[in-house]
Amino acid sequence: MDIKILHMVEGAKEATGVAVIIDVFRAFTVEAYLMSNGADKIIPVGDMQIAYDFKAINPDVILIGERHGKILPGFDYGNSPSQLENIDLNNKIVVHTTSAGTQGIANAKKADIILTGSLVNAKAIAEYIKMNGYKEVSLVCMGLEATSQTEEDNLCAYYIKSLLEDKPIELFDEIQKLKMTSGAKFFDKNQQDVFPEKDFYLSTEINKFNFVLKLEKDKETGLEYIKKIEL
Repeated sequence: MDIKILHMVEGAKEATGVAVIIDVFRAFTVEAYLMSNGADKIIPVGDMQIAYDFKAINPDVILIGERHGKILPGFDYGNSPSQLENIDLNNKIVVHTTSAGTQGIANAKKADIILTGSLVNAKAIAEYIKMNGYKEVSLVCMGLEATSQTEEDNLCAYYIKSLLEDKPIELFDEIQKLKMTSGAKFFDKNQQDVFPEKDFYLSTEINKFNFVLKLEKDKETGLEYIKKIEL
């Protein structure tokens, strides 16, 4: 199996084969919780105006997203798993836009298959890739606002790679280190309104979910959306 680790938007543009677009803090952790809470489908968009346009046409659509970590004006929820973990989204359609993760999806044009990547379903991702016999994998770490690398996304990529190679690495110590590096913002008392501490723990709950999130395209409308595939 050919496994590449790439970074940010440029990496997404280079991704081929199965592209796993990784955003641990917090986009694709959020999407896992959305699907766990019953969302029918998630429509990832790079441009926030597209989200507003969806809402104008269909008022029942739930808007979730952020820029610089903060909820966008007129959106229903921000990009926080702790805010969303107990929300009933049964049969709801969600439009999701973020500074990093959804930008990766929007730019992975060369990939044959696109999966979202996070620590909460990393093992399921590796198992899905292996059970389908895919030979080319691009692990794309989206980083901070898709402009700089982050420890948690890199860690997730190396963890998935280790599972694909049947040489799983131990994560406990590395997760603890995140509290002092890219995860430190979740422990800053002055940023709890944007980066609540609980988000750190929800985002680093390894292999909580046994499903993958795959980008699909509606054959009639051409609309791209995220589908949950149970293992």
